This record gives sequence, C-alpha cells and structure tokens, in this order.
Amino acid sequence: EPRATSLGYILERLWYRLVWSSIDYATTRQFYVNYKCVLTSAHVQEPLPFAYESTGVETFCRDLRDPDPRSRPVFSFHKPETLREWIAQGNTLRARLRYLPPLITAGLRDCQIEAVTNLDKSFAEARPRALIQMATGSGKTYTAVTFAYRLVKFANARRVLFLVDRRTLGKQTLTEFQQYATPDDGRKFTELYNVQHLTSNAIDPVNRVVITTIQRLYSMLRGEADLDESLEEQSLFDVAPRRGEVTSPLQVTYNPRIPIEMFDFIVTDECHRSIYHLWRQVLQYFDAFIVGLTATPSKQTLGFFDQNLVTEYGHARAVADGVNVGYDVYRIKTKITEQGSQVEAGFFVDKRDKLTRRTRWEKLDENLEYTANQLDRAVVATDQIRTVIATFKERLFTEIFPGRTTVPKTLIFAKDDSHAEDIVHIVREVFGKGNDFCKKITYKTTGEKPEDLIASFRNSPNPRIAVTVDMISTGTDIKPLECLLFMRDVRSSVYFEQMKGRGTRTISPTDFQAVTGDGETKTRFVIVDAIGVCETDKTDSRPLERKHTASFETLLKNVALDIRDEDTLSSLAGRLARLDRQIGEAERKEIANVIASEAKQSPTSDVEIASQRLAMTIPSIVNRLLDAVDADAQIERAKTMFGAATPDDTQVEQAAKQLTVEACAVFDNPKFRETLIDIHKRNEQTIDIVSKDQVVSAGFDAAAKERAQHTVESFKQFIEQNKDELTALQILYHLPYARRQLTYEAIDELARAIQKPPYRLTADELWRAYEQLDQAKVRGAGTQKLLANLVALVRFAIGADQVLEPFSVTVDRRFDEWLAQQPRAFTPEQREWLTMIKNHIATSLTIGWEDFDNVPFSDEGGRVKVYNLFGQELESVMQELNTVLVA
Repeated sequence: EPRATSLGYILERLWYRLVWSSIDYATTRQFYVNYKCVLTSAHVQEPLPFAYESTGVETFCRDLRDPDPRSRPVFSFHKPETLREWIAQGNTLRARLRYLPPLITAGLRDCQIEAVTNLDKSFAEARPRALIQMATGSGKTYTAVTFAYRLVKFANARRVLFLVDRRTLGKQTLTEFQQYATPDDGRKFTELYNVQHLTSNAIDPVNRVVITTIQRLYSMLRGEADLDESLEEQSLFDVAPRRGEVTSPLQVTYNPRIPIEMFDFIVTDECHRSIYHLWRQVLQYFDAFIVGLTATPSKQTLGFFDQNLVTEYGHARAVADGVNVGYDVYRIKTKITEQGSQVEAGFFVDKRDKLTRRTRWEKLDENLEYTANQLDRAVVATDQIRTVIATFKERLFTEIFPGRTTVPKTLIFAKDDSHAEDIVHIVREVFGKGNDFCKKITYKTTGEKPEDLIASFRNSPNPRIAVTVDMISTGTDIKPLECLLFMRDVRSSVYFEQMKGRGTRTISPTDFQAVTGDGETKTRFVIVDAIGVCETDKTDSRPLERKHTASFETLLKNVALDIRDEDTLSSLAGRLARLDRQIGEAERKEIANVIASEAKQSPTSDVEIASQRLAMTIPSIVNRLLDAVDADAQIERAKTMFGAATPDDTQVEQAAKQLTVEACAVFDNPKFRETLIDIHKRNEQTIDIVSKDQVVSAGFDAAAKERAQHTVESFKQFIEQNKDELTALQILYHLPYARRQLTYEAIDELARAIQKPPYRLTADELWRAYEQLDQAKVRGAGTQKLLANLVALVRFAIGADQVLEPFSVTVDRRFDEWLAQQPRAFTPEQREWLTMIKNHIATSLTIGWEDFDNVPFSDEGGRVKVYNLFGQELESVMQELNTVLVA
C-alpha cells in the first residue's frame, strides 16, 4: 500500500499478523516494542536488517546484511541489546568468516592443517554444523584451540563454548588453552583472552572461551543455582540410557540469563552418539555454529552434523603417519573364564558383602554351579583372576614384550569396583610388589584423589599397573601406556574404540624413558584379551549392562539429570520395590534419617510439604513414581489442578509433569542417592577358593598373525621389485662378492623407501611380524632404533640367514670368530681399539679413516694413536673387518 512507507506502520502490521498467527500475545507485543526501539534508536535505514519468520512452533531468523542471507532456525528471539550490538559492529559474523587470514601452519601436523583449513571453508559457506574426525592422540583438542583462537581474534567471535561430558576432561581442555602459544603473537592464549572452566552455575561475561560439561549447561538453562559435582564425574556413556529407554530429548525453556546468542560457536568434544538423542535441545538452544570432535563417529553423530564431515583422519592413517602407534592382540584363555565352574556340596566357601567386603565362612549344602557370565558378579573365582595375572606376568618379557625387564605401563579394565579391588590385590601378590606398583583408579577410590593417581600413572615410574572400570576409558591422556588388559567385555564398537584409544598415543623417547627405564621408545601397544572382548560382536550403542534394563545406579543418576521418561521412572520404581523387600530395619532407619535431614534443611516454608518428606519411606516413594506414569492418577491430578470434570490433553500433560517433579524431588539430594546405592550394594558374593583354574591357550590372535603375514609378504614383494634399483639390496643380494661396500647411506635409503606408500613399513613393525609368525627363529628383541638391523631383516627375508637376530649380535659373533682365527696375537690395548672398531661397524656398517676423528676414537687419541698401535697393518685390518663383519 502507499502508506506502507513508515517504519512504525510496518511494525504495527507485523505485530497484528503475529498476534493473529496465534503466537503468545505478550511475547509478540514485547518483541514489537523492543524491536522498534532498537531500530529507531540506531537510525537503521530501510529495508530492516533482521527478518523473523515464525509459526509459533518454529522460528527462523535472517540477517539481510549477510553475504547470501539465509534463514536459520532459532530457539527464540534475540535480545534487543544484541541486535543493537550487531548493528554497531557493521559487517556480520558470517561476512567476517569469509575473510579469515591464511592459517599459520608452523607446529601443526598435516591432519591438523587439513582440519582447520576445511573448517574455514565450512564456516565461509555458513554451514551451521561441522564434524571433525581425528584419531585418538592426533591432537583434536590442540586443533580446537587453534581454530578457536582464529575465530576470537579474526572473526571477533563474542564467545566460544567448549563442551565436554566429564569434569576431568574440562580440566585437560583448560590446560591445553593455558599452554597454547599463539602462532602470530607468541603469547599464551590465556594471556590474551579470558578462559573460564565452570565449577559453578555462573558465566563471567568477560570470558571469550567457556569450558563446561553438558550436564552443567543443562542445569544452568533450567535455572538451577548449582549442580551436584558427582553428576559431572562420569562419562555420558555411563549415565545415558539404553536405546528405547528415552523416547524424546530433554526439554529446555528460554532462560533470559543465558540468551540464545550467548555463544557464537560451540565445540563438543568426544561427541558420542548418546549426546545427540538426550541432549539435542541443549545444543540447539543456542544460535551458534556447532563443531564436533570425535575419533569414532557413528551414523547418528554424522546425521546430527548434517553429514558435514570436514576431515576424516582415522587410526590407520595416524599409524602410517607416525601420529599413533599400532597394536597387537594377545589372547589368554582359561577354563573358568570360558566355562565357569562347580564347587561340590560339603566344601567351605567365603561369603562376602560387596560393599563392606566383610567375609564369613559357609559350608555348601548343595553344589554351587556358576557360568562364565556370573563370574566376578555373583561369584568370584580368585584362582581365575590369579591365573590370568600369572600368565600375563610369565609371558610378559618372553612373548608380549620380549627383551624388556620393566613392566610396561598397563591399564586393566575391570567389571566393577569390587572386581577392580580383587584384581589389585592379586596383581601385587603375583608380581611380589607393594601398593605403589598397582593402584585402583575408579570414581570410588578412597584416600587419594583419582586425578592425582592419574597424574602419577601418566608422569611417574609408579604405579606400573592401574586397574579401572570406566574412569580412564575415554578421553584421558596416558601417553606412556603400552598395554591394555581386558578382564571385562564391551559390547559397543564406539566405546571399545575409545578404550583402545588409550594406548595409541605417541610419546617422545625422553618422556617415555623417564617413566619406563628400559624402554627406548614406544612403537606399539598390546591388547591382552582375557575375556574375548576382541571376538564378541559389537553394536553401535553401548549397553549399560548385559540385562534388559539399566543399572540401579544409572537410573538414579538419570533421574537426577532430569531424564524422567516413563520407562526410567517405572524401572526405578521396580528396583526400589525389590530393594525394600531385601533390606532390614537398620537400613530403613538409615534411609529415614537421610530423608529427615534433607527435609529439615529444606528452604521451603510449606509445613505440609516438609511433613510429607519426613513421612517418606521407600514404598511411598515407589507409589509416587508409579502415580507419575499412571494415566488414571494423571487425570485425577488434572481434575484437582484445573477443576475440570474432563481435563483435556494439555491439562493431563501438565498434571503428569507436576506428579513427576513431586515424585523425583527426593532424588535431587545426592546424599539420598548415595545411601540408596550403598544399601543396594550390600549383597553377598560367593568367593570360590576351591576351583583350580588352568590356561587353555595364550598367544597372539589369528587376526594379528594374518596382519603379520601380510606385512612379511609386502616386505618380500618390495625386495623383489627393488632388488635391482636400490644400492643396499643390490649389495646384500651379492654378498660377500659384491664389488661395493655396504654403507650407512645405502641402508638409510632403503629405510626411507620402505616407509613410502604403498608399503609404509618400518623395521620395528617387520621385526614384530617375524616374531609373531615364528618366534623360534627370532632371537632377541632387536632394538629397532638401530638402522643397521635392516641388514638382518633383508638377509632373513631372502633366505641368506636362517635365524633373525639383531645385527649387533651377528657382528659380535663374527668378531669373536675372526679374533679366534687370527695367527697374530693382539695386545690388550689393540684389542680395546678393535672392539671400538667392531662397535662402530655394528651401528654404521663400515669404518674409514675419517671416523677416527670422531667420538669415541678421538677421546683415545684418534688417527695418530690407532696408526701408532697397528702401523701399516691398520689398512688391511679395517678392510678385513668391514668385509667379515658385514658379509
């Protein structure tokens, strides 16, 4: 219309249209007033810069100042102050993202450069979500800090949110930001920008980076004053429900203290699939770009990130690039592990309280039979644990890590805390070591803080062995770790890959030797499979138990985290009803005391509510839970709430929510939850001290042998294809009649050639492969750092030697034989120099006159000294040793 030239008129028409579209009147009126105020005070020229489209269910926003402006879904309207700030900034965030400066690549790995570069392209295209897949240990967090710095400095991002699912991972992330040296400025990130790791439900507005758990963020959006820290301790793998137990994501409502524009970017670390079903609205609440970091993406993760996988850097590539180390699988099978056992009636067994571990003797009235699945749950067979640990110890330095004398850093995965306790005591006993040698690191470790134990395991010589359940299964960085011993099964492929990732990380030789004395460098890790975890089928989701329902502890934590769907509440009611039938008066009194203490400390002034809490018992709690999911109870409550004879669906839904809040209020008290968990665990285990276990088999698995065979065949193929091209192979094929001397440079050329695609082989990988295929023909560990060992590998591969042994061992033997055959008698001083010459040839393959100018010869007098000792014979001695020792 001609009159539609006035800004006020346009806004009036917009307001009426919003009202007639059935959107809440008060909300739209306030939006109209604020929006008009902002635009007129900023003297914005028409057309209006911001456009909103809404149906009352979905709302979209578009900034017409953006390059190629595109509507994007938003949870709510932006605050007027934010719109004023955006107008004052001039160019928009999406415009600034198109002109980020080139990445400074110094100090970055190729995979990190690829990730940041491709992410820049995704941002430039204004794609709202992006997923970065990088193998464990390849530097995901460092990559995230790198692009966060670029976003804050060059795109002027208001604030970046870094989400983790465990408090300990948040601490690691904060350390990464604190240690990050900016590539263009040289100062630390935290010297330039404020970074906050949330330990309370308050965000300081001056911070440019905020680190928190997704659990705490959800608590903040709900308007809670604080969050029980115990809910941040465990990974979402442990507290998230199984498939089918929750039918919809957790719901959030608008919180004006945390507006949707609080963050411009969200980085979700270790983004496991469970997050995107339950916590979807927490992430979608913010009007922000979302970047996911993971080593093991699932189909659901890829779906959440719109299939926008900006980089894919898997374990195989990481091993080939030297960013990760590969692994072998060593299988230990015992009779009881595979089949269970039986104790005949008449024998005495121990009965143990799982929580207090108090034991008593009991004579069996009938046969006790138990299956492998009952092992370490209802029944503990101490000799089964002892047999596995003893076999591990016996084979450790002969087969698993041959030639070593120090126990490598080893992580043992146990089934639960009680199982972990049993393993710790038996490890100390079998290895004959003290408490410092082996430690339990779980959420229930007493006496020492778990984070302190993890730090010692990471940085100190002791403990050598740590036993855990889930605490070090994901995210935690233990670089010196060389061995993972599985004494529990895992059914989730994603979770299993995360657990394996604990051993893949590389470490510098200096740092490695600081905690593992006789280890020169970390070249691989070994999975010792004592339960068949590498053989069982894996699913996309990790079951919390091998039962059809979640564990009691998990149900309690889910309810505390506001996971209160019908399946969860009814399952918890059933568990509590069963618990009530098992406990005695002492336990009931203990529960009543906790409830009474909480009721007295409650800030509520409602005497009726306080008295109701004091009267609570487990049966009354169970009835409240059942009422919350009972359709008839919901209708009756709706009638009372709304005074309606026939409540509608909306009223019944609100009544159901109120019933749920009332039923679950008692579980918000962490002391109450802990008491229930402790009482629930006070059931007895039978300790089988009668059955004798035995090893069925122990050795590297068939898959490992297949990989070893493939490695050896690739090496032989390489030799055949290059025997006429590479100098070293030409000489080795014709020794001892070769016209040219084998040199260090020729072997170095060979080493570099086998490392190139498509072979990607290394000397240590080849040595291990031959060791796995036929250990009888492999002597010594062959410290593979010596490049000269390639000589031994080539000669063994072409059949010139029948035994594979370190090149230095071969040189020592040939040197002794040569000395024994000499007709001349060397003086003691000449023998010392001959030994030095021999040692030099063992590492450098040859010796010449110029070598006498270097250590160790120069320290003993150099050329002059050696010539004075041997005279004109020196030339022939050198030539003879060069030929005899290397031929």
